[in-house]
Amino acid sequence: MKDEVIVPVTLDDEELLPLYSTVDSAGADVRAHIEEDIVIPSGESALIPTGIRSEIPSGYEIQVRPRSGLALKHQITVLNTPGTVDADYRGVIGVILINHSNQSFTVTKNMRIAQFVLAKYERAKFVTTKELALSARGEGGFGHSGTH
Repeated sequence: MKDEVIVPVTLDDEELLPLYSTVDSAGADVRAHIEEDIVIPSGESALIPTGIRSEIPSGYEIQVRPRSGLALKHQITVLNTPGTVDADYRGVIGVILINHSNQSFTVTKNMRIAQFVLAKYERAKFVTTKELALSARGEGGFGHSGTH
């Protein structure tokens, strides 16, 4: 197992601590922190609070990703996948779920709704230039490289 990065969190309820399902899980399951059910109608989205605030180390982000079981069985996914929680954000983390199915979906108290993946990132320094180096693809856009 790799060295662990410590991410301090405050929780509105101790049951909300993100947990990994297995020793090799990349994402820690996150739960809905709600008192009453939230119904997401077909084709609509909702912001679901997690009750989690974090202090992510500088140079890292938390990526909010869908849970595969919700996606496969109910067509529920995270709308802005992956969502990013920046290191300097200290508010309650919310998850935007969208319902792609043809029926309403109910989010219940403490339901596992998403995963948090801690990811290291690099910052870019964007600089202007008169022209870019040539490449094999050039200016070919979406679908330019084919489907197979």
